Amino acid sequence: MPKQLLDFSGKVALVTGGGTGIGQAIAQAFAGQGAKVVITGRSNADVSLSRIKDDGGEAIFVRGDVGKAADVRAVVAAAVDAYGRLDIAVNNAGTGVVGVPMADQTEEDFDHMIATDLKGVFLCMKYEIPAMLAAGGGSIINVGSVASVIADPGMAIYVAAKHGMVGITKGAALDYAKQNIRVNALLPGFTATPMTQNWLEDPQMVALVSSFNAMGRPARPEEMVGMALLLASPLASFITGGVFAVDAGQTAH
Repeated sequence: MPKQLLDFSGKVALVTGGGTGIGQAIAQAFAGQGAKVVITGRSNADVSLSRIKDDGGEAIFVRGDVGKAADVRAVVAAAVDAYGRLDIAVNNAGTGVVGVPMADQTEEDFDHMIATDLKGVFLCMKYEIPAMLAAGGGSIINVGSVASVIADPGMAIYVAAKHGMVGITKGAALDYAKQNIRVNALLPGFTATPMTQNWLEDPQMVALVSSFNAMGRPARPEEMVGMALLLASPLASFITGGVFAVDAGQTAH
């Protein structure tokens, strides 16, 4: 085991949805620990790239939609073409809650949510895993939500997709454990990001979601970084198929 357990020098990390929020914080963290980072998303990640490069790190952006197989295949190929391998994948891209009772949600809502939050994770792993096998192994971290293990009103489709993400994480972990690929799930509590900005602008909503956890506040994106770095590191060499909530005790209730 290396002495510097969080040194990712020589490693290549792919972060989906790395342009803002949690994905941006994680991409910056891996770059700061020496990894070469490939960021993908449907919109540019100029701020993420600028911050990484300003800190002396190395990163590229490859546009892609995780719900489209051709895009995901191309993103993984671009990562390998650019840096020669793939060691770490943080499948973070996701879409927001619809926020109405289930019968009022549409078939289009369902299809969009499943395409991004569940099918997207499947497609990412489908193309990441062969690249990791070629590199001798790797670590996949699927970013879900506390809604991966609990539910709240108005979230039925979101909850279904996120619960499914945990299931596919566990299944993939068992499939590839003996081939040196570890697959785990990171479940953030409510986090202050651009995706949750509408909620953050409503004082009553902020008070409500803050009451869900023991610290009484939303998380900051950078508070998700430690678990991601841990799960990708040699410190987690015997951890696979795990589900790790970073939620200030919300799911402990």
